[in-house]
Amino acid sequence: MKITLPKPFFFEAGKRAVLLLHGFTGSSADVRILGRYLQKQGYTSLAPQYKGHAAPPEELTKTGPADWWQDVLDGYEELVAKGYEEIAVCGLSLGGVMSLKLSMNRPVKAVIPMCAPAYIKSEDVMYAGVTEYAIEFKKREGKSPEQIEQEMAAFEPMPTLKDLQALLKDTRDSLEDVYAPTLVVQARNDHMINTDSANIIHDGVSAFQKELIWYENSGHVITLDKEKDKLHGDIHDFLESLNWSN
Repeated sequence: MKITLPKPFFFEAGKRAVLLLHGFTGSSADVRILGRYLQKQGYTSLAPQYKGHAAPPEELTKTGPADWWQDVLDGYEELVAKGYEEIAVCGLSLGGVMSLKLSMNRPVKAVIPMCAPAYIKSEDVMYAGVTEYAIEFKKREGKSPEQIEQEMAAFEPMPTLKDLQALLKDTRDSLEDVYAPTLVVQARNDHMINTDSANIIHDGVSAFQKELIWYENSGHVITLDKEKDKLHGDIHDFLESLNWSN
C-alpha cells in the first residue's frame, strides 16, 4: 500500500516569520495546523523536514542529529533568502531542542520550545519510540507481522541514539547562551520525556523575557492534542508581545 507522506511547507503571510520544527520520528504534519493558524494571524511560517523523516523508517538509521541540524539551518537560511529579517523559531520535542540551539547560533526574534527534552529517561525509551514508529509505518504499508519482524532487525544497534543524547547534553549545558525571548511550553501528561525538562529550560536560559506555560490535559504531541486552540492563542499572544520592527 502506498502511503502519502507529509512534505515541508511554506505558508506566506506578513513580514514576521516563524520557523517551525518537528520532533524525532515526526514530520511537518505535527506543526502544520499551527502554521496555518499563524498564517491567518499574519505570520509567515516555514517548516523543513529532517532527512530520514516522513520516509520509510530504515532511512532514520542512515541519518543523525548533524543532518537534522543542517536541515534546520537550511530552513532558517531559506527564510533569510526570501527576505525575512525577523525570524522566531518554534519547535516540538527534538524541534524544541533545535530551536534553542538555533537561538545560540543565529539571530532569532524569539524561541518557543514545546515539550522539549533537557534529557531522555534512557536510550531504551528512545529506542522503544523508534520501533513503535517503524512498526506502525510498516503496518500502514500493509506488511505482514512476519515481514515486519524480519525488517525490524535493521534497527539494532542504532548509533543515532547516542548522538541524540550528546545533542541534548550539549544544548542543556549551553542554555545560558539563550538570550532571545523564550516561551517554554509543556504538556502535563507528557509520557515521552521527563516534564521537569521544562523547568530546567526555563530556569537555565538567560532571556530577560521568559515564560513557562503548562497544559494540564495534553500529551507529548501537544500541537495535535485537545488543548491546541489554547496553545495557538498563547503562542500568538507571546509573538504579539515582541518588539517587531514591522
